[in-house]
Amino acid sequence: MNLPAFEVLSEKRCFGGVQGFYRFESKACGAPIRFGVFRPDRQGHVPALLFLAGLTCSEETFAIKAGAQRMAAELGLALVTPDTSPRDTGIAGATGDWEFGEGAGFWLDATQEPYAGRFAMESAVTRELPMLLDAHFRIDVGRMGISGHSMGGHGALTLALRHPGLYRSLSAFAPIVAPMQVPWGQKAFPRYLGSDQHTWRGHDATALMVDGRRFDGPILIDQGTDDAFGAEQLRPELFQAACDAANQPLLLRLQPGYDHSYWFIQSFVEDHLRHHAAVLCR
Repeated sequence: MNLPAFEVLSEKRCFGGVQGFYRFESKACGAPIRFGVFRPDRQGHVPALLFLAGLTCSEETFAIKAGAQRMAAELGLALVTPDTSPRDTGIAGATGDWEFGEGAGFWLDATQEPYAGRFAMESAVTRELPMLLDAHFRIDVGRMGISGHSMGGHGALTLALRHPGLYRSLSAFAPIVAPMQVPWGQKAFPRYLGSDQHTWRGHDATALMVDGRRFDGPILIDQGTDDAFGAEQLRPELFQAACDAANQPLLLRLQPGYDHSYWFIQSFVEDHLRHHAAVLCR
């Protein structure tokens, strides 16, 4: 695959490294896709944590709100934050609903019109973005971990299970672990993937685990007990049960009093960075 065209939008000094925002021409999406990179000031190629954001969020959300750069610089870990969907698609119905469309790509490749060939964030992230990280940022794409929040936590879990060996470490904050069984997934999946629920199973972390997919290593999940979306949309107990039945190592930490916000993520992001660095920075 040829290297996609690439543009620097901004770069700022940050904790001895550089926090930048960029754009590349995604063939998978037929549109420009924005992403952020924090690269610590280290010689040679460095490992990276890919963080996938949630509904309504963008490539800037984690970079600005999580407060992760200081610890990432200390650990020698790059942070990569792709946007959650293509933008300005011109597709009727792709804007105006925070739970679907632009800002809510669900980290999959849509197969249904009019979204097919445009909403393809799985291919953009797993095939196109690693080439840019290697070529322009001296990131060791053989040492990448993946994490995410909410819809992005769903993406982290499913992409890690769907692409064995691509990511060496895995965590999530308040992920949608069983989208087939909750309103957010039941709203998005028919429009992106069609009515065949067998197809949906390939993008549902709990179903993937039940169907025999495994991650080669421990999974860390933090979930706030005061998360307003927990009982209806997130259902962490379903993934816990599937992992227990499959003997998949999972540390699910229920954090008393915490909600779904980035205040929650700020509180535990250091733990997640250390979880990834223990594998990636050896």
